[in-house]
Amino acid sequence: MSRLLWLAALTLGATLGPMQGAVAQERAPEAAHQDAAASDASVEATHQVSRLISEKFGVARAKAEQISAAVMSAASKYSLPPALLLAIISVESRFKEKARGSNGATGLMQVVPAAHKQLVRNIDLTEAKANIEAGSAILHGYVQSARGDVGAALKSYGGSKAYAEKISLRAKAFAPEFGSGAAADTDADAQTAGD
Repeated sequence: MSRLLWLAALTLGATLGPMQGAVAQERAPEAAHQDAAASDASVEATHQVSRLISEKFGVARAKAEQISAAVMSAASKYSLPPALLLAIISVESRFKEKARGSNGATGLMQVVPAAHKQLVRNIDLTEAKANIEAGSAILHGYVQSARGDVGAALKSYGGSKAYAEKISLRAKAFAPEFGSGAAADTDADAQTAGD
């Protein structure tokens, strides 16, 4: 009996296989079009942000493009609003890659190597992509520890409620570069930081 069921399942699978493949082929162009549109929007946002960084903070255009791309990549990887990462960078280092703080904080996001030894071991924190990756990973960890409370995570990252409020306000300035969804994200962040 089990052999008969096995043969029936095999026959049904062989029949449905080509049909499922045909349905997938019909939907493939639509999915590819949606992916291309999302990619175009992301590229456009990256260019807008790099233009803003270049004009407002005096960063060379090529370097601004590199920073913007690193921010977009880290934001996607760690599920963080890009405007939030840009706000941290603008407050912490004013987009100066080689910035150094009194407590050893280094780079764009002012990562403190002594506080995050395991994470930053063998990383050049003065390199934009590496610094943004490390800073975003740290912030993501704080967000998880705070059970999604971005305000509390920002307090942990910067050391005070005032810091969290300042970052939230600055993030609002960057949010229009990412469309209406990002503005809603930063509004929620500002409310959380103000609690």
